[in-house]
Amino acid sequence: MSSIAKCIEIISESEESFDDAVENAISEASKTVSNIKSLWVENMSVTVETEEIQKYRVNAKVTFLVEDHG
Repeated sequence: MSSIAKCIEIISESEESFDDAVENAISEASKTVSNIKSLWVENMSVTVETEEIQKYRVNAKVTFLVEDHG
């Protein structure tokens, strides 16, 4: 039996930290996607206002297994 994996790209943000943005990404993705196996952070960025970081953002790829219905 073989496995098929699928990958989706998502963007997540947090006002606290990059770690929190990653946690948010996993938490939100798991609401509609099951069998998540990994998350790869492709890019990190911040938004800045008046010389202070406002939001931490991550672009991430979520990999999950596709269920066999055969």
